[in-house]
Amino acid sequence: MKKTVLFLAAVLAFPLAAQTAINTARLAAKEAEKKDSLDEAVSYLTRQIPLLSAAAEKRAGYAFLGAVQEQMGLYAAAGASYAAAAAIAAGDAAGMPKKSNEQLVLDAVRCALATGDSATADAYLGSAVRASPDATVAAQVKLYEQWSALCKAKGEGDLAEPIALLKTYATLPSMRAVAPAVLLTLWHISGERSFADTLKKDWPSTPEAAVVKGTIQQLPAPFWYFVPRRGNAVPDVEQEPVTYQQSPDENVAGSVSSAGEATSAGEKSERAVYQQLGLFRDENNAKGLVEQLKKKGFAAKITTEKRPSGTTYYLVVVDENRSGTMGAELRNAGFECYPVFE
Repeated sequence: MKKTVLFLAAVLAFPLAAQTAINTARLAAKEAEKKDSLDEAVSYLTRQIPLLSAAAEKRAGYAFLGAVQEQMGLYAAAGASYAAAAAIAAGDAAGMPKKSNEQLVLDAVRCALATGDSATADAYLGSAVRASPDATVAAQVKLYEQWSALCKAKGEGDLAEPIALLKTYATLPSMRAVAPAVLLTLWHISGERSFADTLKKDWPSTPEAAVVKGTIQQLPAPFWYFVPRRGNAVPDVEQEPVTYQQSPDENVAGSVSSAGEATSAGEKSERAVYQQLGLFRDENNAKGLVEQLKKKGFAAKITTEKRPSGTTYYLVVVDENRSGTMGAELRNAGFECYPVFE
């Protein structure tokens, strides 16, 4: 199975076993690892997990399924799987990752935020997780509350309070567990180099620091495109050799697996029509990105997409070139992008 380096969560690999009876989450996970694609793995897990009889096994199975779905960018489905796992009162299954129910709830919150669904995120945040005695969980809750506020922001005028709180969080010892994510968020929405400099100085080994240095790249996730930017700021990514990672938050979410170029389930082999670099609710944010691209010599343009909800989104795209290298050229110039096929 192909794997994508993740910023939000890592799918775990397990050694193959000779047993054929699927009666534990560990065996289900191992069988899923044998599938040729993530789509097949998800379909298999969706069928098998309800058949697991022990509560702990079912809980671990849903948590694993959520991680696979999150890797595929199926954030709504992943959030539902994490929430299903969190709702099961049981301990950890043998041979599976150890996760508290509080962390599973936060996984569900993260996935809701990745889609810009602040209402669902707020509902999860309003549960018992808010009163957690765990300092790391408490820090994550505070960060996610501000991410939810950013998802709700309609324009630059709604950024003042979240920015002020995030700046305070960046200085508090109690928020140290999420400090790199806080700084990355501030850098993203403000474009201020001071936050990137602090990341490189105080947190040099984190993926967040690598993002601002340009040594890894965030794969496009809706969260970043739904959030307005102050003054149409577009963060200035340093240009270094790029690998790929997913947003918004590695430090909160978990481990980072080692892999090369990003791929996805059902990856298409046909030629891309264009490279998409952003999806915004605010047209001015889209125009700001277009200006940055044009300064680097790219013929960027804006297209629109109206969702069933009635909301119009502004997409920033660059047409693919004849040699099919536009994606690489954009990434080498420090821009997030992914191919769109006919």
